[in-house]
Amino acid sequence: MKEHKIKFKIGEFSKLNMVTVKTLRHYEEIGLLVPDEIDQWTGYRYYRVDQITKMNQIIFLKKLGFTLEEIREVFDEENQLPGIEQIKSKIEHCKQEILQLQWRQTELSRLESTLHKKRIMEKIIIKSLPAVIVASHRRVVTGYQELFNLCPNIIGPEMARLGCICAKPEYAYTIDHNKEYSDSNIDLEYCEAVVEKREDSDLIQFKEVPEVTKAICTNHYGAYESFPQTFAQLYEYIEKNGYTIADHPRFCYIDGIWNKDSEEEWLTEVQVPVTN
Repeated sequence: MKEHKIKFKIGEFSKLNMVTVKTLRHYEEIGLLVPDEIDQWTGYRYYRVDQITKMNQIIFLKKLGFTLEEIREVFDEENQLPGIEQIKSKIEHCKQEILQLQWRQTELSRLESTLHKKRIMEKIIIKSLPAVIVASHRRVVTGYQELFNLCPNIIGPEMARLGCICAKPEYAYTIDHNKEYSDSNIDLEYCEAVVEKREDSDLIQFKEVPEVTKAICTNHYGAYESFPQTFAQLYEYIEKNGYTIADHPRFCYIDGIWNKDSEEEWLTEVQVPVTN
């Protein structure tokens, strides 16, 4: 099968990696992460799938206290991660400021150990998504935590008032409609499969969602801030196998803050509709 190269506009790349367009332009200016292609007529910037992984590395190393100059030096030496001695130096720095830098010290220790073992990747699943009638609620929220208040306290009661009967098996998902990353204004749509359409209200609209014959899916464990790592795995698989992205990713929240005490136990299935 011929490999189909995926290109992301700067806004799409921003959204996938949860960084602002302003940040991406700064990284381009300093030579840290340069777009793969710049259209000479439109000025549009395009990024490759493998640059999602590089962006993940930049974000991760920044959180660990490495400066942009230090990260660029790592990449200039054609390395993906700093050397053991660099990591040990940062750990000693953490020990001097334990109260302020305890989180960084822990993460650096984990990074040191992961250099000696191979990370196990989550399994990719290919499946169809059924045609469904959904009760849809769309609004701009300040963060995903707001959604988990809306569902039991606003969306659920309104669906009950309208006489909605949830489909079996249950199927609910969200779609992020933002064209680029925003950390405080997320245009989020919540969809829940129901047996039949009811009369629309100010809060709930009903619509028919067609079948998705093929979706590339994987389970994401942990905090939502680490979604870019899962995106890197998914889109690398999509590109390698010659698929074309057909629609927005869907996020099916299976376990989360409402039923799990630890972030490590949070489970989200990410579904990306594709065509051959």
